[in-house]
Amino acid sequence: MSVAGLKKQFYKASQLVSEKVGGAEGTKLDDDFKEMEKKVDVTSKAVVEVLARTIEYLQPNPASRAKLSMLNTVSKIRGQVKNPGYPQSEGLLGECMIRHGKELGGESNFGDALLDAGESMKCLAEVKDSLDIEVKQNFIDPLQNLCDKDLKEIQHHLKKLEGRRLDFDYKKKRQGKIPDEELRQALEKFEESKEVAETSMQNLLETDIEQVSQLSALVDAQLEYHRQAVQILDELASKLKRRMREASSRPKREYKPKPRESFDLGESEQSNGGFPTPKISASSSFRSSDKPIRTPSRSMPPLDQPSCKALYDFEPENDGELGFHEGDIITLTNQIDENWYEGMLHGQSGFFPLSYVEVLVPLPQ
Repeated sequence: MSVAGLKKQFYKASQLVSEKVGGAEGTKLDDDFKEMEKKVDVTSKAVVEVLARTIEYLQPNPASRAKLSMLNTVSKIRGQVKNPGYPQSEGLLGECMIRHGKELGGESNFGDALLDAGESMKCLAEVKDSLDIEVKQNFIDPLQNLCDKDLKEIQHHLKKLEGRRLDFDYKKKRQGKIPDEELRQALEKFEESKEVAETSMQNLLETDIEQVSQLSALVDAQLEYHRQAVQILDELASKLKRRMREASSRPKREYKPKPRESFDLGESEQSNGGFPTPKISASSSFRSSDKPIRTPSRSMPPLDQPSCKALYDFEPENDGELGFHEGDIITLTNQIDENWYEGMLHGQSGFFPLSYVEVLVPLPQ
């Protein structure tokens, strides 16, 4: 950095300290500028939170979001352009129904119904994939571009304006001790930065019709998804009702149990009134002096790595979650967010909620 640059940094730091500590007043920006800056700040916060909530709306399951985030990171490292999509819960349910429907076979009414329902669930998953693509292209990506480009550019201009204001105020307080030309240049740069920042904020606030059109695109995608979903479910409901009518109209097959086979006990020693006495082996006999066999307790592994202890049983409900029982010691591999961990147990990896475990050895910061 040049000597002039070092001096300017010193001027700005000195002015900032005098304002924060000494109570000195700096150059006041007009009310219109402040109001515009406030609106831009509210817009920025709204866009960031709406983006996050939209992603949660498309995939409510935090474990799936975390898994997708890791897959996307791996894809970028490997140079893969196409990112994997969300694992739709409708698709997972459909695959489950189809698998069990095939196992039950065509002679089972329930098996045929499961096949119908499974195909419909897979169609719903495809429709949901289309919704994800539409929302990402026409809502999420434009808003993300707004964050990364326009709002970021405005913050840059405002930061530059604040730096030039501090430089100008410092030189203004020392008027007469510094050359007038230097003070004039500082004022010109301050006014130039104010104009640029004001113009960029005005452009953003005046073109908010673009954000309205993006919100409209989100609603259109939702409407199309629900139309197609209703059509698929209506067709499935009709199929199932038709199967119920057909099954009800079929004559019931009378069940006739097979004749019992005769069992000849043969001649045996009878010492209890004619009934054979069962033989009791030494291994199956019970003695009052015998003690009940104890089930060996789980051995705790050495706590030389990040780990936690299960406080309750956790049954996984979604793909990617890790199930465990109370008392299990789980190796911690990653913290997804403030509510979910990733860990390993018995060679399996998955996600689980923090509230179900007690951390024994925390993950390194």
